[in-house]
Amino acid sequence: MARLTVTGGRPLSGSVRISGSKNASVAMIPAALLASGVSVLENVPEIVDVDVFGRILSQLGARVSREEGRGLVIDPNGFKTWEAPYELVKKLRASYYLLGVLLARFGRAEVALPGGCNIGLRPIDQHIKGFRALGAEVVLEHGVVKAWTKGKGLKGAPVYLDVVSVGATINIMLAAVLADGLTVIENAAKEPHVVNLANYLNSMGAKVQGAGTDVIRIKGVKRLTGSQHPVIPDEVEAATFMVAAAATGGDVLVTNVIPKHLDSVSAKLREAGVEVIENGDSVRVVGPGRPRAVNVKTLPYPGFPTDCQQVFAALMARADGISMIQETIYDNRFGYANELIRMGASIKVDGRTAIIEGVDRLFGAPVTAIDLRAGAAMVVAGLSAQGKTDVYGVDHIERGYERLVDKLVGLGAEVSLVK
Repeated sequence: MARLTVTGGRPLSGSVRISGSKNASVAMIPAALLASGVSVLENVPEIVDVDVFGRILSQLGARVSREEGRGLVIDPNGFKTWEAPYELVKKLRASYYLLGVLLARFGRAEVALPGGCNIGLRPIDQHIKGFRALGAEVVLEHGVVKAWTKGKGLKGAPVYLDVVSVGATINIMLAAVLADGLTVIENAAKEPHVVNLANYLNSMGAKVQGAGTDVIRIKGVKRLTGSQHPVIPDEVEAATFMVAAAATGGDVLVTNVIPKHLDSVSAKLREAGVEVIENGDSVRVVGPGRPRAVNVKTLPYPGFPTDCQQVFAALMARADGISMIQETIYDNRFGYANELIRMGASIKVDGRTAIIEGVDRLFGAPVTAIDLRAGAAMVVAGLSAQGKTDVYGVDHIERGYERLVDKLVGLGAEVSLVK
């Protein structure tokens, strides 16, 4: 089994460039199928989730390729089927975006329930509510979501989301851009990748207004054309390197970022005694000898991201004092706590709350990445621990981090991938 071997005790130092956003990429790639021409997506990271989505599109009849100097090129002209292949769909959560795309293009969609990380109950009821509001019939049969329209296709309509859902916001946007009339999504998600997707759709000829606020208005159009558009930097990858710098007492310049997207993470790092200096499209992070304990509560954007609480727990494991992390988005996202405990951390989990009593030091141990962000937490913990840490479950990490080993080695870390 492949593993990452991390030898801790070395402060990270130097500069690291952040890749394109995983979450934006897996929304924009299926969106390219809505156009009548070729799209070029710039700054798409070379990660497993992007590769899987590319293979899904290929099986649907589209042509997907990477071209040096251009980016990910998607030609949807051979796209003719509304059935998504189960064997690939089950590999990533974002495959459910095909529901909105297929409904918009064909008035029909059949997509198996999505896969991805096992981090608790993640229902798609708000997605289905939105599709039904637009006039679609939706049923679940044998693990497959089947949706279809009657008459002349989807019709614009008001949609109020009962909970703030990034996935539902994006899926309804994808379905609504070609619908007849005006769709208004209230209580919409405001995450940066929602805005990135809206800007991409608009560059193709869509009429989307209000992305980044809690009310998004979409006036349906008859046709979209291909476009060339950049993917924003990955704020979760940026936060991972920022926390890694803090955890090792390092001094790291994190480049190709949008500092505004990192406000909540930067604020908590400063509260913990970490020096965070913003400068244009970069952030410099200087770690203290030992961070102060702080409390964290995950919230929808612009609150503290649920995808960053795991690496922050690894930082708090060595903090001076007792910290509390509350997870409000998912119901089973502390599974990694037992792995940190193997390294000497003192953590007690009660439902959606973790109480962490900081210890003087962590010790290297064999641990397992049980999901993507938990894997990042294991790496951060290993970097700050004494001795060698073997992180198993590398396939989870490769789903969302591009060239993680190379980037860490470039910062002076002793990390290697063992096949």
